[in-house]
Amino acid sequence: MNRILIKEAKKQGQGEVSLAGFVRNQRALKGLIFTVLSDLSDSIQLVIEEKSEAVYNQALTLNLESVIEVSGTLQPKPVKAGMTPDFELLVTDLKILSLAKEQLPIPVLAKVDNQADFDLRLNWRFLDLRRSENQLIFKVWTEFEKGFREYFASADYLQIYTPTFMSTASETGADVFEVKYFDKKAYLAQSPQFYKQMAMASGLEKVFMVGTVYRAEKSFTNRHVTEFTGWDFEISYIDSEETIMVEEEKMIVAGFKNIKDNLGLDIVVPDRPFPRLTLAQAKEKLVVAGIKGEAIDDLNPEEERGICEIIKQETGNDFVFITAYPISVRPFYHARREDDNSLTKSYDLLYKGIEVTTGAVREHRIEVLEKQALEKGMNLEELADYLNFFRYGCPPHGGAGIGPARIVMKLLDLSNIKEAVFLPRDVKRLVP
Repeated sequence: MNRILIKEAKKQGQGEVSLAGFVRNQRALKGLIFTVLSDLSDSIQLVIEEKSEAVYNQALTLNLESVIEVSGTLQPKPVKAGMTPDFELLVTDLKILSLAKEQLPIPVLAKVDNQADFDLRLNWRFLDLRRSENQLIFKVWTEFEKGFREYFASADYLQIYTPTFMSTASETGADVFEVKYFDKKAYLAQSPQFYKQMAMASGLEKVFMVGTVYRAEKSFTNRHVTEFTGWDFEISYIDSEETIMVEEEKMIVAGFKNIKDNLGLDIVVPDRPFPRLTLAQAKEKLVVAGIKGEAIDDLNPEEERGICEIIKQETGNDFVFITAYPISVRPFYHARREDDNSLTKSYDLLYKGIEVTTGAVREHRIEVLEKQALEKGMNLEELADYLNFFRYGCPPHGGAGIGPARIVMKLLDLSNIKEAVFLPRDVKRLVP
């Protein structure tokens, strides 16, 4: 197959080309058939003349979403004055690669306007993903991760790959998926946290990873799924969470810049440094704004939206770091502040009203780590393999776990995180 992309054909603007893609629309008019052909790059109008009898008769058999290969001559498309010049293809040869059934289970081009439609589209996700706006989502994912990886490479990070099966739950306070592992009990990883820290004890100093994270939370919100892709990094020889936040800023800016430069999207590349507030300072601002949460040690979704709106008005930035979370809402391995032992050296990063990252300095001193684990009700025997990482020398370190799907969701103003996930999994959905 000698096809070229429609985008490249339009750049060429003349001559003979071969294209292939999906049939998106078709109408017959006075001995002509006008067919809209789409591929990943663009769409183009095909013109099929009745005098080309064999091609014309084949075109009459096409159903929407059939896959075809065509050859022909590019020609300027008639457009009204002031409109952008465009091209169409006068077809001389047509080959049906796959004929679609006449009735589609969902309309590919129609807009999603209610939850029932959305659920049905997820049932037929492979058809739903043919929509150009959905394909854009994964182009954004790709450019976003390219930017991250370019930063990691420039800053000498090493990539690691960690197990999904774990013998011990890695996060306190989060529900876990328990699985049978031969004659033992195992858990699906809620986080690669323990293994990132092992890498620090191994002397790898700066690592990143892209992996699957599982959370058995019975949540039915537009921001939760039970399986998602996490981007994680960990670095050694740090003094405070400030170092981690600066690193994450650089990664995010690199990712946003890549999206803007390579996809041409009109997005705002955030300015550095991102605003920073302690949790106590954020609570004060929220009270002044008339937004009061029920918990003093964390932010609820309404408060997250509220503080982001306040910071956006004050600074113009869509990102804000919230620091100094109490030990009551943080895992046992988060290091505590010297000036107030009830607070941790941790942060959340919020973007457009939603938490997208949790980061922290980790406690690397074995005696302190064991004490904090016991305070959280953890079983030291079950943590033995993890705790061994810190018995034979371990540098001070910290890092973060990033939820890129949430960033993509907010970046593209999607209404539900499931739209930003290739095949979403939630409490009720295990297919397709």
